[in-house]
Order: sequence, then C-alpha cells, then structure tokens
Amino acid sequence: MSEPEFKALYQYGYARSPDQDAPERPHHPVVVVGAGPVGLATAIDLAQRGHPVVVLDDNDKISEGSRAICFSKRALEVCDTLGVGEKMVQKGVTWNIGKVFQGEDQIYAFDLLPEDGHKRPAFINLQQYYVEAFLVERAGALANLDLRWRNELCAVAPGEDLAVLTIDTPDGRYEVSADWVVACDGARSPLRTMLGQEFVGKVFEDRFLIADVKMKASFPTERWFWFDPPFHQGQSTLLHKQPDDVWRIDFQLGRDADSALEKRPDRVMPRLKAMLGENTGVALEWVSVYTFQCKRMAEFVHGRIIFAGDAAHQVSPFGARGANSGFEDAHNLAWKLDALINGKAGPQIIAFYGEERERAADDNIGNSTRATDFISPKSGMALTFRNATLDLARHFDFAKAMVNSGRLSKPTPYGPGGLNTPDEDDWANSVTPGSPPVDAPLENDAGERIWLLDALGADFTLVCHGCDVKAAMPADMRIVTIGRNVTDSLGLFAQRYDTRPGSCLLFRPDQYLCARWRHFDRDKVIAAQQRALGFG
Repeated sequence: MSEPEFKALYQYGYARSPDQDAPERPHHPVVVVGAGPVGLATAIDLAQRGHPVVVLDDNDKISEGSRAICFSKRALEVCDTLGVGEKMVQKGVTWNIGKVFQGEDQIYAFDLLPEDGHKRPAFINLQQYYVEAFLVERAGALANLDLRWRNELCAVAPGEDLAVLTIDTPDGRYEVSADWVVACDGARSPLRTMLGQEFVGKVFEDRFLIADVKMKASFPTERWFWFDPPFHQGQSTLLHKQPDDVWRIDFQLGRDADSALEKRPDRVMPRLKAMLGENTGVALEWVSVYTFQCKRMAEFVHGRIIFAGDAAHQVSPFGARGANSGFEDAHNLAWKLDALINGKAGPQIIAFYGEERERAADDNIGNSTRATDFISPKSGMALTFRNATLDLARHFDFAKAMVNSGRLSKPTPYGPGGLNTPDEDDWANSVTPGSPPVDAPLENDAGERIWLLDALGADFTLVCHGCDVKAAMPADMRIVTIGRNVTDSLGLFAQRYDTRPGSCLLFRPDQYLCARWRHFDRDKVIAAQQRALGFG
C-alpha cells in the first residue's frame, strides 16, 4: 500500500465534544496537547493506569511523510507496554548492522546487538505514519481516553493548582481546566511560545536533503553511511530501508544550499540517479530539507505544564535520538503523574521528571552535536582531523571507534542518587541503580518462554533470585521470584544483573532499576520504594 493510500484511511475528522455544550467550564485531571507519537504514548500510558485523559490536536490526520523512521530497542520495549510494540516490529524492517564507507571503500561494520537473548532487535525502520496509526488505534480502544481532532489550543492561563485552556474548533471556542497539561505539540510548540519559553542550544548551518523513494533494490537491511561517496563527492549520504519498498536517503547539501530549490524533483532525481544508476526506477514519496538543531528548554516543568518530546528538546536526526527519547520522556512521566494523582508520591516527583529527562536531553544533544561536528567539519583543521581519522580507520581498530556517523540512540542512565538508591553491596556489572533495564529470557511454570520486561508489569516490581519474600511485602508490591514462579534456565538474567541466590532487585514502573541488595531486607526495600516516589 502506498503512503497516500494508507493515509487516506487515517483522516479522522472533527466531532463536537460534550465539553462545548457544558453549562460550566469542564475540568479534567490531565490534558495532553499534541497527538503525535509522544503525546499519544503519554495519554495511552496514563489511560491504561486508569486516568481519564483528553488529547487535543489541531489536525485531523496522521503526519505527512515518513519523518522519524528509526525506532530503538528501548522505544520498542516502551511501545510493548502500550500495546503496539508487536505491530511495529511485524510491520517494520529489523536491523542490527551498520556499515561506514569512505568513497567506494567500506571502512568498518558494527553490530548494535551482537548477543542473543533479547525480545526486541536493536532497531526497526518504520515510517512514522504507521506508528501514529497504531497508537491512534490503541487510543481508540481505551474508553477513558478522549482524542479530539481539530481542537487547537489558542491560549493558556497557568495557575498554581490548575491551568485554563482556550480551545478553537470549527464550531468556535470553548474552555476547559486541567490539573496537569502535558505539552507534546512538537518542535514549534505553540504552548511553549504562549509561556514565553525558548530553546537554548545550537543551530548548525549545513543543510541536508531527505528523500524517501519507492524502488526495488537489492541493498541489505543495514544502515549504510558514506563519507565523500563518488556519487556525491565532498559530502555525506545515508541509506536506510523501510517497509513497502521505500528507502530513506539523506544527502548532505552544504551551508549555502537553497532549501526550496533543492526539494524540487528536477534537483532530487539527478542525485538519486547518480547514486542508484540511470536505469533504476524510483518514485519520490516525500522530500524535505532540514538543518541540524541541538537545543532544549532550560526546564521541562513549568508549574502544572510539563513539556515532552520535540516540544522540550531537539537533536539532529543522525543517531535517531528524537522520537526515541520522546518515547522515553512519556514512559518516565506517566508513572510519576499516576503516582502523584493517586496520592502515592511526594510533591516533588514531577520535578524529578524534569531532572532526569533534562539529563537525558543533554546526553542526546552532546552525542548529536559531536556527530554533527564530525560529519560536517566547521574548519580546515576539523576537516583534516576527520579525514585522518577515516584513513586510520581503514587499518586500525582504535580509529574505528573515533569515526562518528551518528551514535545510535540508547537510553540514558540516571545514575544512583535522586530517586535511585545507591548500592550498599559489591556488584560486578554496570546495571547500577538508575540504569535502564536489560531484557533477559525466562521460563514460566509451564516451561514457556517469557521475557523479563514483560514480567515487570506497570508498577514497582521486586525481582528476587531464589528467595520467596512475597509474604513479607505489601500486597500491592509485585514480586517475581527467579527459581520459583519463573526460571532462568539460560542463566542470562543472573549474568546480566550479577545476581546469585538471595539477591533482590527493585524496578521502577518505567522499568529502570532503582535499588538492589545481596540479601533481602524488607525495611530497605520499602525505603527504596519511598525514595523512588519522591519521599527520600
């Protein structure tokens, strides 16, 4: 199915809301602004936890063009919790291998997931409009999620305990109030502008052309990146495969390129023919020109208004850190809002969302900035260093690690401290408190393969190695006991988490490890949970 054929099925249209006829201003616990991937992920997560959520979007259809296409292992694990991960993997193109070329020569190859025993691959490629369609379908299955198309936020009045929103529709304007507003309205966020907030960071001068083309091609399902290829000399090019015989090709254009001119088919097609051959049949699906931007808001939390995704931060696309970090924002925020609304968390829990995700944004911006500087050197000395590094990488492994065509997205560790309890015992591995989870295969009582992350559930989970502690813990604490109700027959859980009989690990609702002990101590587990809820 072509993009236009697919998207014709997903134009939703406007429907009048009961709020527009209410005699008094309606009030909602949570309003999410923006029905892109991050807004939908946040809303679905909260709705699955039992909260009524309203989502506002000024459009009535899924996004134009492929946009984000590379979805990381961690993003897929988050999407598993939302009920759409399997659909994404089934439709997407799976890949783990990347190759880097200089000219016509391959410099090196890398494998992003060289070991077995993980449910999800390192990455899939999938057009963003598919992801949005899957999320909208999931949202429609949740009775407490109200998705309102062509409802444009046109004013906001922040208050100490709530915010008042003015919404424009084809039937005119109406107002609602909300305890919490989550701004997921994109890189040009009108809500950010309404609050007078700005991005801080860098905008790079180089321009890049994205061309999504439909063609039959024999390239493998790998990420290929060229420095100075013969078909585009002096610049760089990136190639990715997507579903439906669609290929993503990025061409570096330089600093003086005319964006409007370079998007014209009579400019794009010669570049494609030079790369693919004159006789290769290609059809353009989507074309865009962009500049690298690495910047973020100084703070993501502004009273009752919380920013996530591109509304809060932007990075260059090499490294696939935009949408993936946005999914991680949603997963981090939803459980904290859930705990606070339910009266289980301390009042500072939302500030910790800001602290953790601002740290993640800095991590992503740093990686993205370094990749941009390597791909597009800004001085003669930087270009000499880049080319010398590429030459050395042909022969020496140490130089291969210095070649930077975009460090691919990984979840950011938050580290011990903050919500996470530092170790008291000696541990051998790097999955420390504050680290993102590492999946592992397990078996249930029937001998069937299950996965650690699926077993964790949506709340705090204590995973114990061989010790039955269920009777000692509160009834609402989820317990997984390795060696009793699940089995680690391959030993990969014990290896990856450095556990032995008696070890206990506490995972947060976003699946991050927040504490661990060599021996069970009920008081320490409860204290760690309370700390993770913002009472520490």
